[in-house]
Amino acid sequence: MSRFSSIALVDPRGWVLLQERDEHPVIDPEKWGFPGGGVEPGESWEDAAYRELEEETGIALSGGLELFDEFSVRHAHRDTDDTFCLFTAPTELGNADVDCKEGRQIVFVDPERARGLDLTVAAAKALPRFLASERYRSLLR
Repeated sequence: MSRFSSIALVDPRGWVLLQERDEHPVIDPEKWGFPGGGVEPGESWEDAAYRELEEETGIALSGGLELFDEFSVRHAHRDTDDTFCLFTAPTELGNADVDCKEGRQIVFVDPERARGLDLTVAAAKALPRFLASERYRSLLR
C-alpha cells in the first residue's frame, strides 16, 4: 500500500487547481488530478502535501492547508489499495503564479468543466465529494 497527499487550492472564483498529467507517470498517465504525490518515510501527510505542492507548482505555503478527507483507491496495476489524504486551502493566486514542474499543465479549472475531465482514479473519487462539501462552500468568497 502506498500513501499519497493531494492538494485542492480554490481561487476566489471557486476554481480548483488541477494538474494535467503527461504520458510519463505509471499511475493515471494523461489524466487530470490534484497536485500531490507520495508520503516519504517518516513524513506526515500534511508535510508531504506542502512539499509536493512546492515541488510540482513552485507554490510554497507556510500554513493554511486543512485536511478534507482520507480516501482509499485501487489502481489497475496494483494488487493493493492506496490511501491518500486531500488537503484544501483558499488562495488568491492565479495561473500566472503556478510554475508547472510536472505534467503538461497545472491550472485553475472551473468546477463544472472539471467534472467532465478525464480524471485520475483518485480525483474521480475525491473531486465530486469535495465540490459537494461544506468545506468547498466555505472556501468560496
